[in-house]
Amino acid sequence: MNKAGLFKKLLPGFIPLFVFIAADEIWGTRVGLIVAVVCGLAEMGWIGFREKRFDKFVLFDTALLVVLGGISLWLENDIFFKLKPGLVELILVGILGVSAFSGLNIVGLMSQRYLQGIEINEQQVKQMRISLKYMFFLFLFHTILVFYATFFMSKEAWAFISGGLFYIFFGIYFLFEIARQRLKRRALAGEEWLPVIDEQGRVTGKAPRSVVHNGSKLLHPIVHMHVISKNKTILLQKRTMSKFIQPGKWDTAVGGHVAAGESLETALKRETSEEIGMNGFSAKLLKVYRWDTEIESELVYLFVTFDKANFKANPDEVDELRFWTSGQIEKKIGANILTSNLEYEFTILKSEGLI
Repeated sequence: MNKAGLFKKLLPGFIPLFVFIAADEIWGTRVGLIVAVVCGLAEMGWIGFREKRFDKFVLFDTALLVVLGGISLWLENDIFFKLKPGLVELILVGILGVSAFSGLNIVGLMSQRYLQGIEINEQQVKQMRISLKYMFFLFLFHTILVFYATFFMSKEAWAFISGGLFYIFFGIYFLFEIARQRLKRRALAGEEWLPVIDEQGRVTGKAPRSVVHNGSKLLHPIVHMHVISKNKTILLQKRTMSKFIQPGKWDTAVGGHVAAGESLETALKRETSEEIGMNGFSAKLLKVYRWDTEIESELVYLFVTFDKANFKANPDEVDELRFWTSGQIEKKIGANILTSNLEYEFTILKSEGLI
């Protein structure tokens, strides 16, 4: 659940407390408690009518108000009632702590429940945990303040700290998150952006190149093309040592990312022209497969072409271009000379009888 969503979920539950504080100042604790309970029941009824759901948090908040308020009236000591907002927030801090620092992401599970039909990928879960850690320490600090105010400060100071200060803290954190995300987007503005897709190749968003390569596992499309001669030799390129992934290894003749907003056909033509200087060719889509590594997840669109005229290695992209026979490739498999993608695609080409 995002910060705004969490705020919307928490706010209704604290309304009975604010009503009690106001009513208590006017009519006293007993009447204030009755007004707050009526308010809580009315709020649950309204939420049930408008949203067709039962709000357990409002019920819990109202019930806790009754229990601690009742104890306060019985013992004629309001200390028990004043502990109430601290106890409620302590539960929130516990949920945030478990979600941020353990394998059980309670907030993430709540997000999936309330945001049905929306998938949360690993990168979003990672960012959520970072935000939850900030929230945990912020609200832990506020909870300590509430307990301190309960025992050592005036009723007016307690009312401000337990009520208004909570939302002031939340607002400060919300503004901090907005500023942090804007700075992050500004830092990534100059990068190449790639489409993020689902298993069927449908575009679901976009992300900077560095993000899809940082272990986020955001699935993105890749085009590969094998150039095969009439005598069934295969054109391979040797990757430059400046490549981020598998530098210096022999690879598919053409390979590269599809840019955001770009079609597969356009991406294939662009990559072919940039890497081996070949234009005006015809290609056939042979296979689509998913390829996962430690740093990325790709949906590879594998093409083949038998047009091999006028190709030339671009020294900025490719160290060398050379035709290989099937036998030469087989001897190098497993020797850390070929890319893992190429070794896999070699088996596809053989099974299709193309080499």
